[in-house]
Amino acid sequence: MSSVTATPQSADTRGLAGQTIGDTSICSVNQTQLIYRGYEIADLAAHATFEEVAFLLLVGHKPSPQERAEFDAMLRSERSIPASVTEAITKIATDTPEAHPMSVLRTAVSLLSHADPECEDNSAEAEYRKSCRLLAKIPTCIGTHQRALDGNAPVEPDSSLSHAGNLLWCMTGIQPGEAATKVMDVSLILYAEHDFNASTFTGRVIASTNSDMHSAVCGAIGALKGNLHGGANEAAMDMLADIMRDTSGGDMTVDAWMQRAFDEKRKLMGFGHRVYKNGDHRAGILREWGLKYAQKENADAQQWFDLGDQVQAIMLEQKNIHPNVDFPCGMTYYAMGIPVPQYTPIFVASRITGWCAHIMEQHANNRIIRPLAQYTGPELQNWSD
Repeated sequence: MSSVTATPQSADTRGLAGQTIGDTSICSVNQTQLIYRGYEIADLAAHATFEEVAFLLLVGHKPSPQERAEFDAMLRSERSIPASVTEAITKIATDTPEAHPMSVLRTAVSLLSHADPECEDNSAEAEYRKSCRLLAKIPTCIGTHQRALDGNAPVEPDSSLSHAGNLLWCMTGIQPGEAATKVMDVSLILYAEHDFNASTFTGRVIASTNSDMHSAVCGAIGALKGNLHGGANEAAMDMLADIMRDTSGGDMTVDAWMQRAFDEKRKLMGFGHRVYKNGDHRAGILREWGLKYAQKENADAQQWFDLGDQVQAIMLEQKNIHPNVDFPCGMTYYAMGIPVPQYTPIFVASRITGWCAHIMEQHANNRIIRPLAQYTGPELQNWSD
């Protein structure tokens, strides 16, 4: 890690705002571009598959055809999870169906660590293999939980399907169509990496203590669970559902609903970004693919995109705030019939690639992350006074 870049004392640095706290060769985020190891996100979304992007992030370069085939084969062979993990996930779903899916996934990853023979090995070679195993198994964990919630037995992963297709299969037990698989694949590419965001930074902090990859990933999942980070896509869809409910009777318009939200200073999820002040590059890409899916596969879902466009226009006109990728994600996944509580776990099925790449990068050139704090408590006092 490089040294911290100083900022003026008068600046609001809460949340490390505006401060550069390290170097990375994995991702670049700026106002005009999102770049994964030299490749811009729109280029990747249009021309790459998620598996190719995963290899790019984890290994560091675009895969050759042979590397792609070998990587695919490795992932497909590692999708099954131990019976003990299946049983634990199913028991949680049965006994406490209200448990947050992100908490269940965090537990599943922790349990997987005990079954991984290389859990405590932080060598580069072992960490790459652990990254691949986590990438392959997380969709199975997500699907096992959702099927248990639905009262169904888990299905075996399908090695004939892509990562995106297998994720949908594990959740539903239904062979996904080409359109659904493509939209999911694009969404996974868009969510795969985003430099030192809260969950990635959490993972790097844990890794910097020389802790293991599974522990770092569990911490990252905990950070992503919050609705100010990964949970924003769930909250965005919940917000749209509130608007649809309150305006469907004709007594309230969308404009009136939004004005009431502004007056109440309600936080509207899916809008704004710490870095992107002029709009999130990923949002338009996912909206386009989600709308295409709705028009082709689920015409009733187009109403959500129409509503979303109204809300987006009002936010831009009244507040000059653009949507982030979580806003169209909510509508897109909803159109695909994915239960809202599983939106953020699906985020994990993608972002595990970025997390593992950063954990490996941290371990390769490590210094424990230990920033300073400015004390604002009471002056020194004498206990006996």
